[in-house]
Amino acid sequence: MEDFESLRVFVCVANELSVTGAARRLGKSPSNVTTRLQKLEASIGTELLVRMGKSFSLSAAGEVFLDYAERMLSLRAETMHVVSGGRSPGSIRIGSMEATAASRLPELLAAFHMSFPEHGVDLTTSPSIRLLDDVRSGKIDGAFLAIPPSFIESPLAEKMDVLGLEFRDAWEESLVLLHPDIGIENPGLDDVSVKKLAAFPLGCTYRRIAEEYLGVPEREEWEVQESPSYHVMVALACTGRYATVLPESVYQTLHPPNNLKCIPLCNVTTKLAWRKGYDTPVFEDFRNTLNCNLA
Repeated sequence: MEDFESLRVFVCVANELSVTGAARRLGKSPSNVTTRLQKLEASIGTELLVRMGKSFSLSAAGEVFLDYAERMLSLRAETMHVVSGGRSPGSIRIGSMEATAASRLPELLAAFHMSFPEHGVDLTTSPSIRLLDDVRSGKIDGAFLAIPPSFIESPLAEKMDVLGLEFRDAWEESLVLLHPDIGIENPGLDDVSVKKLAAFPLGCTYRRIAEEYLGVPEREEWEVQESPSYHVMVALACTGRYATVLPESVYQTLHPPNNLKCIPLCNVTTKLAWRKGYDTPVFEDFRNTLNCNLA
């Protein structure tokens, strides 16, 4: 147990990049945190944190070790939860697309908390491709993601089973292209006058769909501005120089001004993905909550 506590201290310092901040979060004295770090580094035989005055940065070894430390702590908690038959409080690590986190998860996570207040939830957001990798590697327990319709309809879809994942349909999203109003009542894709697309970084399914519909890869005049959030994308569209693609469910939560027009594109299914055979009591509770939420 002592070793796991040292791992917990290291992870906290790595996230805070401050002994004082980590000590405050952990309820320990700074000297206790420092001693544990020094003993951990001595036992491993390498420097995990680079001291920079009163702050820290991760060494190359520390960056690698952090990923393993987080997984070991998560596996320990999962083990205690499973062997107790769910009597020990569990925690679930969920990944999600930004859109799903904004428009769908608040209601689901509130229902999960109401039914199982003893369980914890860690939530991170990433593009769908990265979420697939994170689920496969065990970095997260499950993820809400989308797979492009063009992929589902292609021969590559037959190879999906090699991923070692299971999927459950969750929500059907209607994607819309948001672009500056050019005074046409019912505009189509040919009426889009701008040649700049605001989108998430590569790996985002919605970006890929937008590029396919607009023919971005084949047309050199198109530029893609990578953006960190839908708020930024919509703000860029409001400048009159960009188009962007987002689910209608997200669009309805943003209330953009009237100088924008929407063109319906297609429907895309958001799926919950998890590793085959992964079946802890807390994850079963989460899937049951999802089933009830969708009923």
